[in-house]
Amino acid sequence: MPELDPYQALPDVRIEHPEWSRNATIYQINTRQFTLEGTFRAAEEHLPRLKALGAVILWLMPVQQIGEKNRKGTLGSPYAVKDYYSVEPHLGTLDDLKHFVGAAHDAGMYVILDWVANHTAWDSNLVTEHPEWYDRDWKGDYRPTPWWDWDDIIDLDYTKPELRRYMTQALKYWISEVDLDGYRCDVAGFVPTDFWNTVRRELDAIKPVFMLAEWESRDLHAEAFDMTYSWSWNETMHRIAMGKGDLEQLKVYYSSNEKAYPRDAMRMMFVSNHDKNAWEGTEFEQFGDALEAAIVLSVVGEGMPLIYSGQEAGNDKRLEFFERDPIVWREHPLGELYRKLFALKRANTALWNARWGARMINVPNSVPASIFSFVRRNDQDKVFAVINLSPASRTVTFLESLCHGAYTDFVTDEPVKVDDDTSMTLQPWSYRILVK
Repeated sequence: MPELDPYQALPDVRIEHPEWSRNATIYQINTRQFTLEGTFRAAEEHLPRLKALGAVILWLMPVQQIGEKNRKGTLGSPYAVKDYYSVEPHLGTLDDLKHFVGAAHDAGMYVILDWVANHTAWDSNLVTEHPEWYDRDWKGDYRPTPWWDWDDIIDLDYTKPELRRYMTQALKYWISEVDLDGYRCDVAGFVPTDFWNTVRRELDAIKPVFMLAEWESRDLHAEAFDMTYSWSWNETMHRIAMGKGDLEQLKVYYSSNEKAYPRDAMRMMFVSNHDKNAWEGTEFEQFGDALEAAIVLSVVGEGMPLIYSGQEAGNDKRLEFFERDPIVWREHPLGELYRKLFALKRANTALWNARWGARMINVPNSVPASIFSFVRRNDQDKVFAVINLSPASRTVTFLESLCHGAYTDFVTDEPVKVDDDTSMTLQPWSYRILVK
């Protein structure tokens, strides 16, 4: 057997992404608030609309029965799981969930389930059956995750092999029984990485799965997760929108993403999700006039874009987290913007995810404090993006020939030529997306 070269680079990502994730987008369904009924069956009626929007991966928030002891609000948090093998009655039945997943598959979409491995409800069946599986405080009592106000849950102890075996079998059950396509794993970094590595191997033995970690760590990409959160991108864009940050901070994010994260990693790009909406406000509150620019960058830059329930309807209220608060559905320009952007992402191979897509290459310009410009290109496709991330009108020229060429304007469908003499005037928080 030939001896391995100790200086040979090893792959940073040692899992296989599902082929269908190559140009996928993701949509988060808050089932409780998604319809007036708040059920799987009612949500299923929206599948044709979500398909037309361009959603590929549907992320369902936790579906298991919610604990009652120390419950927050009337209905409690879906992240306080009482029984990992149950379905919350308010949402429907196991058969209803299976029907939803089957209908999504028939429409060419995929479904992942939110999984809460770090903790359970206080009245979980595991408290009675396996009290030794729980972490304890200095007094020997059950404890919530330390330093947070998560007093409706108590932490599990992953030094216990029996807990690891139980949790892995539960994860396998939902893939086998319901035909789910993977998981979004809550506070994934609070659970040991070697546990997730084992889970991924066992799930992939059943079917190819897609795994999203609610965490921001490159090491999770090696053997467990296809995608991690990009909180730092969201926070940087928020600071820029509020006049508290600058483009240098955005470049720090993209530099770190390119150099510190594996080439074949996916990052989830978002302007809102259930946490942001419930506690920090709607995307309109968080981004103001910069919202469309942030959305555009979340789709045409590297990463997989997320839509949270109601964004496409221009939802302008914070959704309650522990009570019923149904979304008011309506036509809205943001929905059309997302639809067009998602169609572009599917069609243009330079915008695809991970190794299938092209890297962002900075295009130096004459107004670097306000204008963010870059190219993504491969042998087949090219996109040149110019985004004014400032509250003032700016006229910009470009300092390298990388962006030169003949394009079609994404918004107007008109032909555009870019060369040494090209200048553009962009209104506050506006953008030009040129496609080749």
